[in-house]
Amino acid sequence: MSRAGKVFLVGAGPGDPKLITVKGMECLQKADVVVYDRLANPALLEYAPQTAERIYCGKLPDNHTLQQERINELLAEKALEGHVVVRLKGGDPCVFGRVGEEAEHLAERGIPFEIVPGVTAGIAAPAYAGIPVTHREHGSSYAVVTGHLREDKPELATEKWRALATGIDTVAFYMGVANLSMIREQLIRHGRDPLTPVAIISWGTLPQQVTLTGTLADIEERLAENRQVTNPAIILVGGVVQLRDKISWFESTLSPANTL
Repeated sequence: MSRAGKVFLVGAGPGDPKLITVKGMECLQKADVVVYDRLANPALLEYAPQTAERIYCGKLPDNHTLQQERINELLAEKALEGHVVVRLKGGDPCVFGRVGEEAEHLAERGIPFEIVPGVTAGIAAPAYAGIPVTHREHGSSYAVVTGHLREDKPELATEKWRALATGIDTVAFYMGVANLSMIREQLIRHGRDPLTPVAIISWGTLPQQVTLTGTLADIEERLAENRQVTNPAIILVGGVVQLRDKISWFESTLSPANTL
């Protein structure tokens, strides 16, 4: 193969296949190889040519189809063979998508690549639940945080939690359902009002979307009572959550069971 290979690190969007960007769709249409993850809607693979090789590399917390190091190597190998490679990632590749590691690996080997941003779940899922992440009256600052906070130095962890509890109006925790108890405990301990509204949005933007609301004080108990809420999910903390009562729109077209 004579042409030079290239890798496109593409955000697939939050779930609804119509939320992929035009550029992301165009990349898929010219792909020779598509390396896709668990949260990229499989319907998007239809944009790729029938002849394109499709490689699944989805990850569950305790079950990785391919380790990240192998994914990095795979992207480089396919590009060096002269292929146009699309690495299709759920949401935005720069938001907890490990795109930095993949881009570094490619850059170190002189392999051309582009990063194609996508719609991130921390904004899209709340929007589909009727919750804007900012609002002039309820929240002028917004932060996205991994739900798997790990810190070797406790004093640094304390500073981060204090900032999230008292310095940011709206906080979105990704992949945090399993750590909900710790999240709510740390926020309250570091100064967040226990009556702060909370929403957990499961499978955001998809027909199976479910939204559970409560407060920091009672959301853990409410979650224990509702088995419909599962990963992938976004935990949203802040006053903006109360706007859902007025402007919820997507779930009004779904079953009432989607609202908890």
